Amino acid sequence: MLWRSILACLLSFILSSCSSDTKLFGYTLWGRPYYGNSSSSVRVQKGDTLYSIARANDVPIREIIEINNFRPPYTLRIGQIVALPKAKYHIVEKGDTLYNISKRYNVDMPTLSRTNNLVAPFTLKLGQRLLLPGSIVTRQKNYIKTSQKTKTTTQKSSYSKYTYKQPSTKRKQKFVWPVNGKVISNYGPIAKGRNNDGINIKAPKGTPIKAADNGTVAYAGNELKGFGNLILIKHNDGWVTAYAHADRINVSKGQKVTKGATIGTVGTSGGVSTPQLHFETRAGKKALNPKAYLQ
Repeated sequence: MLWRSILACLLSFILSSCSSDTKLFGYTLWGRPYYGNSSSSVRVQKGDTLYSIARANDVPIREIIEINNFRPPYTLRIGQIVALPKAKYHIVEKGDTLYNISKRYNVDMPTLSRTNNLVAPFTLKLGQRLLLPGSIVTRQKNYIKTSQKTKTTTQKSSYSKYTYKQPSTKRKQKFVWPVNGKVISNYGPIAKGRNNDGINIKAPKGTPIKAADNGTVAYAGNELKGFGNLILIKHNDGWVTAYAHADRINVSKGQKVTKGATIGTVGTSGGVSTPQLHFETRAGKKALNPKAYLQ
């Protein structure tokens, strides 16, 4: 799912010690669905960052990272060529419905509606532009002219200075259960080819959510629509725990928390209809079955 890949992107920023400020994601990644950039690439100027380039060209920062195969820490050089993604749209005509448009382009209707921030009853207007899911990243390897390949090679080699150390999957201390309740969705494969990177625990709305261990709040917000109100806690050994679908968030980014401390309350935010907590345990970026690490 798109929002799961975005969570992975967010974790990359957190674990590489790059800025995970919500401003980085707030405008370009979660903003308007119409990108409309006319250039295919830009040349990096003094003071440019991925964020400033994304904002200036009205494209999602995640798509710039993917189309250029960038790796943390996402350092740019003056004069470097950065490729920009292109978006495809459908212009609404008489008789169009969200359903028949989704069938025409072979995309599922929920994804099409989420991509364009549409809500039931999904009323469309003549001439309205609908962004087609999956049309942004083309991963074209020939986006830079042959004469610029040397620059690309130099760019990639500069990333070799960054080394990411994967934390051990063997953890000495167990996590405590963030809430008490019935597990209604287990870790691993679920229906229609999807995969659950954690577990979902059913609990009454308003039930306190506890920090699974000591750590620092790396993210607290609701930019990832599928997760709703989301909290990420980075622990001293490089592990990260995620708490999604919260009703309320009681902590803020950078705050130190202790094991068992209340960090929020159970809710139905994001893509769920019944009160529950989606909980993940990750050794760095690697999602592991929480049940194996809970006591």
